[in-house]
Amino acid sequence: MNPETTAVHAGREDLTALGVHVPPLDQSSTYPLPSVESGGAAYERMATGGRPADGDSLVYQRLWNPNVDRFERAVASLEGAEAGVAFASGMAAITACLVATVAAGRPHVVAVRPLYGGTDHLLATGLVGTTVTWATATEVGAAIRPDTGLVVVETPANPSLDLVDISAVVAAAGEVPVLVDNTFATPVLQQPLRLGAALSVHSATKFLGGHGDLLGGVVATNDSWAVRLRQVRALTGGLLAPMSAYQLHRGLQTLPMRVRAQQDTAQVIAAWLDRQFGVARVAYPGLPGGDPHGLVGRQMAGPGSVLAVVLDGGYAAAAAFAEGCRLITHAVSLGGVDTLIQHAAALTHRPVAPEARPNAGLLRISVGLEHPADLIADLDDALRAARAAVDPHRAKELASIR
Repeated sequence: MNPETTAVHAGREDLTALGVHVPPLDQSSTYPLPSVESGGAAYERMATGGRPADGDSLVYQRLWNPNVDRFERAVASLEGAEAGVAFASGMAAITACLVATVAAGRPHVVAVRPLYGGTDHLLATGLVGTTVTWATATEVGAAIRPDTGLVVVETPANPSLDLVDISAVVAAAGEVPVLVDNTFATPVLQQPLRLGAALSVHSATKFLGGHGDLLGGVVATNDSWAVRLRQVRALTGGLLAPMSAYQLHRGLQTLPMRVRAQQDTAQVIAAWLDRQFGVARVAYPGLPGGDPHGLVGRQMAGPGSVLAVVLDGGYAAAAAFAEGCRLITHAVSLGGVDTLIQHAAALTHRPVAPEARPNAGLLRISVGLEHPADLIADLDDALRAARAAVDPHRAKELASIR
């Protein structure tokens, strides 16, 4: 089925048999046990990463929840995956993948920068027992060691919008599984598993939820990895709450429409910014030069709705620009129905090593569902503030330049 149809119906296949039109919400923290023996067997199955058998008690919410399962199956359908495993946040999902890798006795990770600042920070600290080799996409093969358990990439990358050829990285990694952070693209625009990746990870807080009112993460993968990740989740307690799972499952129904509408507006915004005085560069895969390897149309179905703008004048201009927005919200996160702007180096990428930190003049913009003309008017005012910050003595003259 096409993604629009899959998004509406996936995870809801049994509703007619249940006699309901929308999924019921199950918030039970615990479940009655028909007997000591059957309850114990069910507990063991789920605590070790398995699925409940027919007739099993679900025992305890940390082991299983029907709403979480529905959301997971829906995401797996959109990604073309055998299974999905959901977590309390995107970072919980990334952490579980790393913990499973360490538990398998292969703690070395090859990571391609740029990555989301939280992922970069987690790898750099070695907090969960990993060691890391930073590499470019073309250096992945040379960085592989006997104890390498995972290659980590993000494409489009946060916050630079760099694109990575997933198939090429998979080929270079050989037998080592590749994890792709697919948050920016979503399953609507990119399905990494179809390109050979083992794990496609989302901060579901972003586009999948789409309304800025929940936290969640999810990994689309094969059945073998799913067992390992469910065990990590059961033992560490990084579970997604039932209400969040219910909202995420509902949010998926409009995901294709939201992603494509936001993408259309982002194309307009990126082209407008690229023509403005005081803008050094706009990073967006839909602009000329923004996709040097020709991955849009081959790997991605479109350029997405996140862009980065680098301002002349560095930090001072960027700070004034972000703080000068009135319609656009100055806040971290992305992928919601409203447009957000943030200074990556000062916020989400602040813990990143100085040599890998984003440009001080770079701002990340996540384009929402507002009318392009209204967003451009707000950005125009913010640019006036940025120009004035660069040269306050010429503030009036600079503010008048378009």
